[in-house]
Amino acid sequence: MKYVSYQVNGEESYGVRVEKGIADLKSKYGSEYPTLKEFLSSKEFSEENQHENESVIYSEEEVQLLPVITNPDKIFCIGINYETHRIETNREKAGYPVVFHRFAESQVGHNEPILLPEESDRLDFEGELAVVIGKPGRRISKENAYEHIAGYACYNDGSIRDWQHHTHQWGPGKNFDATGGFGPDLVTRDEIGDGESLRLQTRLNGEVMQDTTTDLMIFSIPELIEYVSSYTTLQTGDVIVSGTPGGVGAKRNPPVFMKEGDVVEIEIEKVGVLRNPIATEAKQKQQAQTAAQSV
Repeated sequence: MKYVSYQVNGEESYGVRVEKGIADLKSKYGSEYPTLKEFLSSKEFSEENQHENESVIYSEEEVQLLPVITNPDKIFCIGINYETHRIETNREKAGYPVVFHRFAESQVGHNEPILLPEESDRLDFEGELAVVIGKPGRRISKENAYEHIAGYACYNDGSIRDWQHHTHQWGPGKNFDATGGFGPDLVTRDEIGDGESLRLQTRLNGEVMQDTTTDLMIFSIPELIEYVSSYTTLQTGDVIVSGTPGGVGAKRNPPVFMKEGDVVEIEIEKVGVLRNPIATEAKQKQQAQTAAQSV
């Protein structure tokens, strides 16, 4: 199944893709499960083919897709998790995963603009597979890790490269508002075999920039879950963004950074295609002010 979070008529909601469109679930379960994050813990989440006859069904054109999980407690990002990226960044091999964190405000949904901030012109792409936790746990063994996964989504770990390298801590460059894409769908675990190799591509204006398979991760998804859950409890709706392969813009010759008018796509086999245009933060503010004045 494929679940989505979205905004419709000015209200945030969530639903599941069915043959007729997107079946709205908040209208039915919202009093108990106000967002998709809470719905992941319900028995209805894992019950297939029960939503075809929901009373409220939208077409995709009627909704604005939001980040798959709009309110995650924690977003863990894994750095240098493909050998091709380790080589291009000239990093030594590490015995443990490189972990940094993102804030929810740094994310946007499918087809929403990723914003180039006023402070930089070095906005880079990073196509990645995101893992969404369904079952909470602490000190989860890698042998049991898949039991804790609700599903998967495409992720663009958009990076402001100069800010990322102000110090040895990457946080500032990874957390500018609206610089990361997350979506379009949460594809449930049963749709993909545990440990299945999936092809991942990043395209900028149609040109392939990154191309890999997920079996080439240095640290596998179970290993990441085991490591992260060793130091903190994983909660329902937490997100682990599993790392990007080689081919990032900053390491190309000459470097390639995203600019206003570009379109970036992350495609992952069996998971979907995440598409985001690039806009400047200043122009978005101007458009928002114009829209507010016309109301």
